[in-house]
Amino acid sequence: MTHQLKSRDIIALGFMTFALFVGAGNIIFPPMVGLQAGEHVWTAAIGFLITAVGLPVLTVVALAKVGGGVDSLSTPIGKVAGLLLATVCYLAVGPLFATPRTATVSFEVGIAPLTGDSAMPLLIYSVVYFAIVILVSLYPGKLLDTVGNFLAPLKIIALVILSVAAIVWPAGPISNALDAYQNAAFSNGFVNGYLTMDTLGAMVFGIVIVNAARSRGVTEARLLTRYTVWAGLMAGVGLTLLYLALFRLGSDSATLVDQSANGAAILHAYVQHTFGGAGSFLLAALIFIACLVTAVGLTCACAEFFAQYIPLSYRTLVFILGGFSMVVSNLGLSHLIQISIPVLTAIYPPCIALVVLSFTRSWWHNSTRIIAPAMFISLLFGILDGIKASALAICCQPGVSVCRWRNRDWRG
Repeated sequence: MTHQLKSRDIIALGFMTFALFVGAGNIIFPPMVGLQAGEHVWTAAIGFLITAVGLPVLTVVALAKVGGGVDSLSTPIGKVAGLLLATVCYLAVGPLFATPRTATVSFEVGIAPLTGDSAMPLLIYSVVYFAIVILVSLYPGKLLDTVGNFLAPLKIIALVILSVAAIVWPAGPISNALDAYQNAAFSNGFVNGYLTMDTLGAMVFGIVIVNAARSRGVTEARLLTRYTVWAGLMAGVGLTLLYLALFRLGSDSATLVDQSANGAAILHAYVQHTFGGAGSFLLAALIFIACLVTAVGLTCACAEFFAQYIPLSYRTLVFILGGFSMVVSNLGLSHLIQISIPVLTAIYPPCIALVVLSFTRSWWHNSTRIIAPAMFISLLFGILDGIKASALAICCQPGVSVCRWRNRDWRG
């Protein structure tokens, strides 16, 4: 007998998918673009949504068609190359960068203003934070309950409050756009949405979404594909509404902050202005839940992936990944970011090529001859962009000393 999801479970799956995508960066970045785009905010927003929402949703759909794993999606480029690409993706957006950064960002927003950003408070916080991440990640079969039915609704309620406030209580008039947005608002929005790199996150989260549906007894491939696509579309609608509200928040905040302020400063200034002292608590709670859910999703996805190829159990890998991420969040994070940013920049273009071309497999007699060269060329361009983004490019600039490079703040 074919088991189908109830309407409540489908909604919970969509909530879970939305919550997995919305990390701290997704909340902090759009207000900054909105502030800088000024009167051209909606033109920039269209470009941003194409790459920050459209590409990730396409990735979820592509993964749903092949069963949820990036290793399955990459079969046209060969087993070894596909496994290598998948491994790099999981490591880059998992324990080497994104997972430890969720702890650091949530600490800096919610705890550091009270305790200072010294080593001991961060250590204590990261131990507690990753203990929760590990505890939730140990039970992937209950992810739909813990995230979809509990953490995601809390996160969505907080986001709805913030979004409604941004629309109902604007902080002030829209400012003039920066020069970069005066004549190229759409292209700047398009590039900034691309730089969120949520497509990589979608490649990692695909298997988590599929397995969450399987945990409810769904085994038929056709239904798994359908439910995963629905979850991706619901997440896409949610992301679109959230981004539009945050663009509005940023564009109306010119009287609160300087136009060069980052997204965290814009959000903090707005919630203080609108909600008073309670606003800081709301923002801290929102960032904490956003980061926690993302960390859980990344840990589950990485553990499930590596359990297929390493002779260690899923639970053992959860402890290893969580412990490693905790250490990285305290030691040498800035240096790892120096490595991770070029890596992410390099692998993103071939991943996009793989996702887009996966929809054309049936067009070709031998799709490998089409997809593999396209990915190779895009990888070359990605490597060039990665070199430009790396410390190597900075060191190669005339007049830039090694000391200046070493002392550069890479926390973003």
